[in-house]
Amino acid sequence: MNYRIVFSTTGMVLYIEAGMLVFPALIALGYHEGGHAVAFLIAIGVALLGGFLLRRLCKPLRPDIFSKEGLVIVALAWLALSLVGALPFYLSGAIPRYIDAFFETVSGFTTTGATLLTDVEVLSHSMHFWRCFTHWIGGMGILVFVTIVSAKAPDRTMHILRAEMPGPTMDKIVPRVRDGVKILYLIYTVLTLLEFIALLLAGMSLYDAIVHAMSTAGTGGFGLLNNSMAGYPVACQWVVGFFMVFFGINFNLFFLMAIGRFRTALRSHELLCFLSIVVVASGVIAFNIAPLYGSAEESARHAFFQTASILSTTGFSTVDFTAWPALSQGILFVLMFLGGCSGSTAGGLKISRVMMLFQSIRRELQHVLHPRSTSVVRIENKKVDDAVISSCNTYFSLYIISIAVIFLLICREPFGLETNLTAAISCFNNVGPGFGMISPSGNYAAFSPFSKIVLSGAMLLGRLEIYPLLITLTPTAWAKRR
Repeated sequence: MNYRIVFSTTGMVLYIEAGMLVFPALIALGYHEGGHAVAFLIAIGVALLGGFLLRRLCKPLRPDIFSKEGLVIVALAWLALSLVGALPFYLSGAIPRYIDAFFETVSGFTTTGATLLTDVEVLSHSMHFWRCFTHWIGGMGILVFVTIVSAKAPDRTMHILRAEMPGPTMDKIVPRVRDGVKILYLIYTVLTLLEFIALLLAGMSLYDAIVHAMSTAGTGGFGLLNNSMAGYPVACQWVVGFFMVFFGINFNLFFLMAIGRFRTALRSHELLCFLSIVVVASGVIAFNIAPLYGSAEESARHAFFQTASILSTTGFSTVDFTAWPALSQGILFVLMFLGGCSGSTAGGLKISRVMMLFQSIRRELQHVLHPRSTSVVRIENKKVDDAVISSCNTYFSLYIISIAVIFLLICREPFGLETNLTAAISCFNNVGPGFGMISPSGNYAAFSPFSKIVLSGAMLLGRLEIYPLLITLTPTAWAKRR
């Protein structure tokens, strides 16, 4: 293990976080929130001091970053960011207990959107901004951001990016990794700006449009109102609904469209599968809930919005879907597992993995029926190597085991099977809301400190797709390289 590069890069991340904290500090000053501005300034000081010590004491002797270092860097960076990022909430008194502030911050950076605040409307402008800004930064990845803004970012960043960016693979869209990351972040920023403009045109105020655009872009789900999006005009709900779908699509496809390769992008099997799920699920739910609403438009809007929200793992809501019929709730429950496309800001299993798993099952069944037959698994008309299939199957096994362990750890809570199970599933898949006590009209406030720590770990585990945290907790990973 190259300890120095691990801790030095973590220090660099803290420097970046100090810069991020400047924005909510300025908003606090602009809205005359003096006490909250002080809280942000203290957090900035802590981040700068921590970054300085790590960079000063751990100057790399060699720049080598291999797979192991990349995984550990990502895990430690996200943990450090969350620990420091929780300070403004705690120091300002917005969230009185540090463990609660940590939970809220982890939920923000991992774009989960699970909250323990019983009344979000009492938060100041700066605290609202910081909550949603963590979504926007965490959506594409912290180390991805570092790679762009730092001229001293390690040269061998591919291992870091593979460990952090969601999905089975991180495809190169241009030969140089750094250039590819810049393009993806540009697409991310442009889409955010487009949503911001669309929300303004739909009737949302300037400040509300900014924070909701950031929250949607990161597929997070933090909002300004206790009823999420229900209090905003219908046009705003449609805008957010469509952009939740857009941010659940592989950003590489937007790049292909930008360079004129529309046909190639639109023929993506993963894209077609993702959009098909949105259309079919929305249609079935709309038909199922039609008796509950006064018009076809209203039932279609709520069905589409909740489908897009759960599938993209954003977590916004326009209604409390736990009041819907069992069929509609069942569909949303299944969607919690699926997630968006690889290379998007969405969480969950990812559509490409699901496609690969189903094709693997089909191949095995065909082999049982016809032992001498040969069948290959194809994704996007490309043969998938057996090593990739094996990796996907291994990840799925770890995925099921992780959810089971998280569920068992929080089962000591007296909230019933529905609440505890969906809390584990929702946090691990970075969805946010669930069923029972954690429905869109509820929150996670009643969970014990132990369960909040477990669920915070679940959010990190799911966002980083298991391996970074698992490797970091493995003692042999820290052995010195000879």
